[in-house]
Amino acid sequence: MSKVLIVDDSRAIRSILGKILSRNGFEVCQAGNGVEALQALASNASDISLLCADYNMPEMNGIELLQNMRAMPQFASVPVLMITTETHMASMQAAFAAGANEYVMKPFTADMIEDKLRMLGVLAG
Repeated sequence: MSKVLIVDDSRAIRSILGKILSRNGFEVCQAGNGVEALQALASNASDISLLCADYNMPEMNGIELLQNMRAMPQFASVPVLMITTETHMASMQAAFAAGANEYVMKPFTADMIEDKLRMLGVLAG
């Protein structure tokens, strides 16, 4: 079973995403911010096959998380789905520059998430 790390400061968003991803065969881990996410990555180093991250979070935002994560060789190729309320083109560009592979704006639907997972190649067609 593939393991996903969901990083969002909203417990509700983590729960909703967790249900969508569980239903699609993922084992779900969660973190409330980038600092917690880096700790979770360190303790699950070989297991994480997908990261879903919010853009705006306390302590360490999604951009900083991606920059830190992409600097670690073991996570350089892990697919990242940025899920955020940020709708500005500059925010999207910053996310992609930091290492995001796909970008979804909140509010989202299960179909939107599943489509992005297919695009990332982590969910069968």
